[in-house]
Amino acid sequence: MKLRTGTPWMPAAEYGRALRGLGVNLLVRHIDAALPFHREVLGAEVVYSDPDFAVLRYDTVEWMLHADHTYLDHPLHPSLRDEGPRGVGAELRLHGRDPDVAEAAARRLGYTVLASTTDKPHGLREVYIVDADGYLWVPDVPRPR
Repeated sequence: MKLRTGTPWMPAAEYGRALRGLGVNLLVRHIDAALPFHREVLGAEVVYSDPDFAVLRYDTVEWMLHADHTYLDHPLHPSLRDEGPRGVGAELRLHGRDPDVAEAAARRLGYTVLASTTDKPHGLREVYIVDADGYLWVPDVPRPR
């Protein structure tokens, strides 16, 4: 069921044909509720957004959000539930996003910081933040030598 009214930014088939490489599509309860995390914590540009769908970009990385209601006829729909985290076992890493800035924004906006920003032995400075739908995001930058 679509909630969008009006004309989208581009025809879905045109956008679909343009996609390349690995794509990330996150199912979220409500697009409007998800956007502040992506915009302010992750520093993403909102390329397009309507009540059904959003496209976000950070540097050269692009990902999509689809609202749960757009998956009513999808095989995953019965497994979507209102409570609990989604994507357990997956880390969504956003390379190049300053983790200190992301952590400060997450705390200001009331998101869960699972692990504060720290320098890791594998050469990254990173923070673990859970968004409103329960996805684990790890903004990181190379740590100083």
